[in-house]
Amino acid sequence: MNTSTLLLPSRIINYCSRNLGKNVYNWKDEGIQYPGFKYYPRDKDFKDPPYTPTKLFRVQRIKPVRGTPYWERNILKELKLDGKASDIAIIKNIPENNSRLWRIKHLIKITPITFPHGFPQDINGTFLKENGELIVKKTVEATDTLLLEREKINKDVKRLDGDTLRRALRKKWLDGWS
Repeated sequence: MNTSTLLLPSRIINYCSRNLGKNVYNWKDEGIQYPGFKYYPRDKDFKDPPYTPTKLFRVQRIKPVRGTPYWERNILKELKLDGKASDIAIIKNIPENNSRLWRIKHLIKITPITFPHGFPQDINGTFLKENGELIVKKTVEATDTLLLEREKINKDVKRLDGDTLRRALRKKWLDGWS
C-alpha cells in the first residue's frame, strides 16, 4: 500500500486547521477616527500638530483627460479643468469639493493657497504664485509733487521726444562713419 495516499486526508485537515487556534487581533478600538477614514499612528501617544486649514485650493490638472472614465471627466468638467493642462481652478475647501477632489486626486495637483500679506480686501493688484502664495502688490499712489515734476519734464525744451530721437538716430545710421 502506498503511504502517500494514506496521509492525504491528514494533510487536508492539517492544512485547513493551521490557523484555527490562533487569536485574531481586534483593531476596532485602535486608531484615531477622522471624518471619512481611520488613522493608525505608529506611536500610541501620537498627537496631531496644530494646523489651520486653508480656505482655498489651487488645482491644476497634470494627467491627460483622454482615457479616463466618464465620471472622472464629468468632475473635471465641473471644475473647468478639461481644457489645457496649464489651466488652473481656484476651489473652496469644503467637504463637497474635497470629496470630488478625492475621486480625481491621481489626475490633479492640489496646492493650498496661503496669504503671506493677509487676506486681501480687494482682488485688484494680486497675483497667485505657482507655490500657492497669493501676493498683494502695494499700489503706489501719485503725490502732487511727483505729478508736477513729471509735467515739468514733459514740457522741457531740451527733452528729446521719441520722434526726434528716431530721426536723429536714423540719420546717424544712414551717414555711417563719415
